[in-house]
Amino acid sequence: MKFKAVIQLRGVCKQFDGKRRVTALEGVDLTIARGEMVSIVGPSGSGKSTLLNLIGGLDRPSAGEIEVDGAALAELDDDGLTRVRRDKIGFIFQFFHLLPTLSCLENVSLPLHLRGWPRKKIEQRARELLDLVKLGARLDHLPDELSGGERQRVAIARALSVFPPVLLADEPTGNLDTSSGIEILRLIRDLHERLGSTILIVTHDAAVAESCARTIHIRDGRIAKDVRR
Repeated sequence: MKFKAVIQLRGVCKQFDGKRRVTALEGVDLTIARGEMVSIVGPSGSGKSTLLNLIGGLDRPSAGEIEVDGAALAELDDDGLTRVRRDKIGFIFQFFHLLPTLSCLENVSLPLHLRGWPRKKIEQRARELLDLVKLGARLDHLPDELSGGERQRVAIARALSVFPPVLLADEPTGNLDTSSGIEILRLIRDLHERLGSTILIVTHDAAVAESCARTIHIRDGRIAKDVRR
């Protein structure tokens, strides 16, 4: 059976110029099939977060080609990249990035307002998503009224707001205690099974990495190992 690639990298390089030139990624070729759940691991400074940022269109490569769900990122201007991030990619960050003055419902609703959805439809979708992450009883709570695990659940609901084909998670359990981290990992796996999204997780947590069917090992800006379970 031939699987359709949803993420494709060919010869991707990324250099940062400062007092000296730093090569973060060098000649990366990578194919991720639709529906895969993949962890990306490696030492600090190995290039794994840079790789995630390039796939997410948050930065541009110095060389090479990146395609996400049929969109060739190098061919897009800034507005085009914004549309890809809005329509095709959900982001889950280590530090949640919730707006502190907005309720759970309002934080999850925000991306949908940016899409110009009718208010009634936005509220219905946001409520459904908060129910999905088991926070249907916390709609009106502000982020500082929630635990770390609950905040990450809100962030995950927000990332799912448009049911994007790709979810990118950068250390999603890194700012949580062990119990909350296990809970969030269980939630991500459950959502993967339910929604069939393609999920990439950058992590230092061996349990998170091993929970994925595939692990990409990055070292010195290159793919050192690609393990399938």
